[in-house]
Amino acid sequence: MLRWVLLVLIYIGLSFYVLQALKTVARQPWVYYVYLSIAALVLVNFIYQFTAGEEVGRVLSVSKSYAFGFLLTILTFKLITILFLFSEDIFRFISGVYTKFFGISREFSLPQRRRFLSILALGLAAVPFGALLYGMYKGKYNFKVLKYSLEFDDLPDAFDGYRITQISDIHSGSFDNRKMIEYGVSLINEQKSDSILFTGDMVNNKTEEMKPWADLFASLEAKDGKFSVLGNHDYGDYVPWETEELKEQNLQDLKDLQKEMGFDLLLNEHRYLRKGADKIALIGVENWGKGGFKKAGDLQKAVSEIDNSDFKILMSHDPSHWELEVVPDEKHFHLTLSGHTHGMQFGIEIPGWIKWSPVKWRYKHWAGIYKEKEQFINVNRGFGFLGYPGRVGIWPEITVITLKKKSLT
Repeated sequence: MLRWVLLVLIYIGLSFYVLQALKTVARQPWVYYVYLSIAALVLVNFIYQFTAGEEVGRVLSVSKSYAFGFLLTILTFKLITILFLFSEDIFRFISGVYTKFFGISREFSLPQRRRFLSILALGLAAVPFGALLYGMYKGKYNFKVLKYSLEFDDLPDAFDGYRITQISDIHSGSFDNRKMIEYGVSLINEQKSDSILFTGDMVNNKTEEMKPWADLFASLEAKDGKFSVLGNHDYGDYVPWETEELKEQNLQDLKDLQKEMGFDLLLNEHRYLRKGADKIALIGVENWGKGGFKKAGDLQKAVSEIDNSDFKILMSHDPSHWELEVVPDEKHFHLTLSGHTHGMQFGIEIPGWIKWSPVKWRYKHWAGIYKEKEQFINVNRGFGFLGYPGRVGIWPEITVITLKKKSLT
């Protein structure tokens, strides 16, 4: 109860502080009333959703995620505005003190707020405010097809030009627009890759979340098949279960559903992709992540029946597995495909110039292609979204990787 009281008091304080900027810029009272009404509605909705709304565990339901998204949006607006107002207030206070002790009137008074600074504060605050709203309504379905060509000395000749489409982090429990998911699935099929590889987190919590979308993802087609692994959310660890048996049944239901959808789910095992006499070892491990994330992945079990000389593609949901276990392994894993980070669904990416997201402080490898010891990893930014119901700057991704035989000339 105390935390809610503190939240309300802080929120009200911030709201009335920002109101000072509005009063400096706009003279019409209706502007203040509209602002205060919106601020109040956002707060009331947030409190309602998180006290009386549906309880789904540590992962937010759709209604809760929108309540969180709106609160985050308006708080960002307030904090940026206040940054300018507070800086100006420090100057106003110093000016008032100087006037009292060294001025002619010797009376303490604060100079009026400068209208220009209030306009600047509100204008700059409107940029992330608008971006976060855009991310919630358009950005989360702004699918991007990212294409890479990777060269290898020892790629089997028959696989020169082999195309892989990777998708990751579907998070079907967050979807709210069937038309846009249909569009995303059609983009995947349009790539006409030889194989489709899904690197985990099909659901947020429960298998039932995927059932309304199963027919769409069942329509994915690739000549050499569709393969998948589990991500940390697929195990149902983030919701309470009445019994351990129900939790285990949920996981089994998800495995069965993936099979019904046409995915070959790799559980610490491998398959061979073959073209004539040539072959590639496709390896899939269960989730393995650093910190408190599930460590069900067993790399040694997955490769126990393949040769060290085989060309290897590894599917492992969490990129920390690549850094901590895969790269140091004596076996050479030519390409690893991961997801998990979502690029934090927020950042700035300008190809050839900048790639930044706060998630870089948590994960060394968080989006795109990386290379260490002649081994590659691609960290997919994710197809879906979780928590904040949107994406800003880090768009949903469909990755197409073409394998190339490195020329000896």
